Amino acid sequence: MTVVARASRRSFRGLDGLRALGALMVLTTHVGFQSGDSLNGPLRGVLSRMDSGVAIFFVISGFLLYRPHAVALVTGSRAPSARRYFWHRAVRILPPLWIAVLLAWLVTPASDRAAVGDYLRHAVLLQIYSPGHEAQALTQMWSLATEAAFYVVLPIAAWLLATRGGRHHTRASRREVDLRLALLVLTPIAGAAWMAVAAAGDHGIWGVWLPGYVGWFGLGMALSLWQAAREGGLYGPGRAEELARHPWTVWSVAAGVYLIATSPVAGPYDLSLATPGQAATKNLLYAAFGLLVVLPAVLTVRPQQEPEAVQALGGSLGKYLGDVSYGVFCYHLVALTLVERLTGQVVFGGHFWLLLGLTAPLSLALASASFYWLERPLMRRARRGDPVPPHALEPAATATATAVNANS
Repeated sequence: MTVVARASRRSFRGLDGLRALGALMVLTTHVGFQSGDSLNGPLRGVLSRMDSGVAIFFVISGFLLYRPHAVALVTGSRAPSARRYFWHRAVRILPPLWIAVLLAWLVTPASDRAAVGDYLRHAVLLQIYSPGHEAQALTQMWSLATEAAFYVVLPIAAWLLATRGGRHHTRASRREVDLRLALLVLTPIAGAAWMAVAAAGDHGIWGVWLPGYVGWFGLGMALSLWQAAREGGLYGPGRAEELARHPWTVWSVAAGVYLIATSPVAGPYDLSLATPGQAATKNLLYAAFGLLVVLPAVLTVRPQQEPEAVQALGGSLGKYLGDVSYGVFCYHLVALTLVERLTGQVVFGGHFWLLLGLTAPLSLALASASFYWLERPLMRRARRGDPVPPHALEPAATATATAVNANS
């Protein structure tokens, strides 16, 4: 078995609970919007900024998906197979996506349905590249389309990071790792700059493209490279590892960052355009929030060193919720649409807690059926013949997103 394959056996169980948190945040912000409470209610700042759950998904994606490449860079071993990587990504994200697209078409009244071509664009995650292709119960899929773009770019980015004067498959020095870490840590500046330009030029659609979120993925990649270098002996114990031992302290800082983001400094609460400064600030605050939420779950060198709070995130409940989190992401707007139709609720008509109390369990039920009857069997079949047993590979995480999420 290769060095990369052996290293991939390391699981980060705390990410299960964090994926569930991200999915719940995305679901809650959409219920808040549909009810109107994220626009005019007393909790409008808190509810409207729960879309920062997408930052959690993107940081997790960057960490997990870059990890085999980070291990290869540190150890001088070969990078993972691109063909196998793309196959696994497709099997993981596309079947639930296609089910969600079909369900969205079914639950939307015929008079409100988008054109068939718009549903097809969603099915291949191309709806974000030209305006006017939104479809009811699928608006959250912009982040999955952005994450899919990251999937495509990642092998190229990893290859560029692994290139050292034309040398490949040689163990990286500490200085070489330092330089790459510095580059990855600076990626949020590029993302914020892109968002500012998009806002300044009134190019709203640019705001959902990958360049605006390169910093969120980049921070996850930085965590992955640091962890691989620490595990490989290039780094000794340091401040980052010390922080990971005190998760509640780190998460308290994350909560503080989130509270700052709930203020107007991060832009309007509705869908009106932000100023360039607000767009950049929101992007940077979300990047910091996602980083701080994920950091304690990934920076311990050995699983047995994980703090109790992180271990609890990876317990049986956390694992279950993490497993079905991608389904919650995919189906929660379908569930919300059904709840609104069955209860007679209208958009911006209030009743946030009623909608949340019905949408959350219905989303969980749909996601559970999807995971156990569709996603898990397909993933197991796709993993046959892999050099690492299925349970030893990166856990089902994303997105996406993301959220969500679609990260296994």
